Amino acid sequence: MSAMVEIRSVHKSFGATEVLRGIDLEVAAGEVTVVLGPSGSGKSTLLRTINHLEQVDSGWISVDGALVGYRRSGDRLYELREREILKQRTGIGFVFQNFNLFPHLTVLENLVEAPIAVQRRPRKEAEAAARRLLTRVGLAEKADAYPGQLSGGQQQRVAIARALALEPTLLLFDEPTSALDPELVGEVLDVIRDLAHQGTTMIVVTHEIGFAREVADTVVFMDGGRIVEQGPPGQVLDHPRHERTRSFLSKVL
Repeated sequence: MSAMVEIRSVHKSFGATEVLRGIDLEVAAGEVTVVLGPSGSGKSTLLRTINHLEQVDSGWISVDGALVGYRRSGDRLYELREREILKQRTGIGFVFQNFNLFPHLTVLENLVEAPIAVQRRPRKEAEAAARRLLTRVGLAEKADAYPGQLSGGQQQRVAIARALALEPTLLLFDEPTSALDPELVGEVLDVIRDLAHQGTTMIVVTHEIGFAREVADTVVFMDGGRIVEQGPPGQVLDHPRHERTRSFLSKVL
């Protein structure tokens, strides 16, 4: 299988704090990679570099064969213009932990806004696609509701549908259930599970170990800005090789 995502020697610092310390990772097309690790291990920053919400200090990332955020000229990388970066981002869906829906727009308007504005799709076509996506996430009847009228789980399902509306080649999830009440977690994980079964390429940062065991093709454990261990769920979760992984899992399992 070809690598949909390639991450090579990525470093990122905020001031004097080095948050990513030489990350190397590949994600094959159609596979689900789940990233685990303690708070502050660099998981969310890694996700944000993949769609260039954060610039890397060194190294590079490519998605679907194209460098993210840069073009190469000889041995040097030059940052793309903002317009080109925004266009790249349409192919990389991002689902945030706090939904990030527009509160003044209805659910349907939240879904059609980017396809119309960014991809210049006709409104009728965008709305038809949006309604299909709402059916897919079990919210067809909520098209005319506003985000404030929905539960957290429903808002997150709308956020997933909105990410899918741009037909991305890759979906990134940053702790998509961490802002939810426990009884709402399952409905969001069900949607992500369905996407996995349909062959959507995904990188999911989560603390849901059971979900990782069930859905992931690869589990990555990060600590201190490095990938400490990675492999199939059965190996990393049940037979971790690294003491740091064992210590983490003993606290969360």
